[in-house]
Order: sequence, then structure tokens, then C-alpha cells
Amino acid sequence: MSDIWVISDTHFNHNKDFIFGGQRGFSSVYEMNEALIENWNKVVKPDDIVYHLGDMMLGQLEDGLKIIKQLKGRIYLAYGNHDTSSRLEAFNHIYNIEDIQFGYRLKAGKKTLLLTHYPTLTGNYDASKTYSIHGHTHSPNKFDKNHELTYNVSCEAINCTPINLEQILFEIRQWAKIIN
Repeated sequence: MSDIWVISDTHFNHNKDFIFGGQRGFSSVYEMNEALIENWNKVVKPDDIVYHLGDMMLGQLEDGLKIIKQLKGRIYLAYGNHDTSSRLEAFNHIYNIEDIQFGYRLKAGKKTLLLTHYPTLTGNYDASKTYSIHGHTHSPNKFDKNHELTYNVSCEAINCTPINLEQILFEIRQWAKIIN
């Protein structure tokens, strides 16, 4: 049986100290890349599904593609602000990227999960039943007390490791008591 994992903002090859250093605490972009690959492949099995919520890589395209090809699982990418048209076109030709969309809608019991790069505070569904699973913020906090229907999966919030969807649902239940 396959598991479902979620992560955002890996920023592979983003050679800026505020990304690899900052809250992530790595001494170099190389160290960050290696840790992210190891963390990913430690939890994700080859047949698992991974929803990557954008900003997968920066820097030289070919270098980033080599990294992505090392990742286990079947990747569904919700593109982010750094996922340029040329990167998205190249991602279409990588065997482990199954699909690329603006976002994904999943059902969890009576609740709807909207998986996108940016936090989404409203949608086409009843807001009391829709939870925004997102990245982009680079916040170390999974929850935003001002927006209780959001859950952050930026690398900084999840220890640079994909988080299992069941764990997300458990934490949401504990936080807001909203999923039955």
C-alpha cells in the first residue's frame, strides 16, 4: 500500500545563505541538497505519492534535474513562484514527476484539502470544510493562529523531510478539532 507525503519549498540548489543557512541550519547548499535527498528517500518508498507544493529547485536546470531524478516516489507538483515555464517543461520529462498542476484537491473524511503553493484562505468550497495545505511562507510554524484553516509544509516547518498526510490530518485534528 502506498503512502501519501507532502512537502514544499525544497529549493534544491538555491545558493543563498538565507535559504540553506537561516532556519534550515546548513553550512552550504551542497549540504542542504544532500540532507534533503537523504531525508526524502528515508521516508518515501518508490511507489508512494508525494505532493510537492512548489519551488522545487533553483539554479542550473540540469543540476536540479539530476537531484530530482534521485528522489523516490511518484511526484505530483503544484507549481510555485520559482517554478518557471522552462523548469515546468523540463519537469514534464522526468520519469518520477507524474503530474504538474496549479494545485490539488483531496478529500479527508468530510473535509476538503486544497494543496497549493500559496496559503489559500478562500476557495470554491465552504471555508469551514476546506483546509489549505501550503508552502511558500518559509515559516517554521505549521499553523497560523490568525488563519486556523491553513497548514504549512514549507521545509522549515517539517524538518526538511516530507510529512505523511496521515500525520498532517492527526495534527489538524489536534489543533482545530475540525476533521471528523
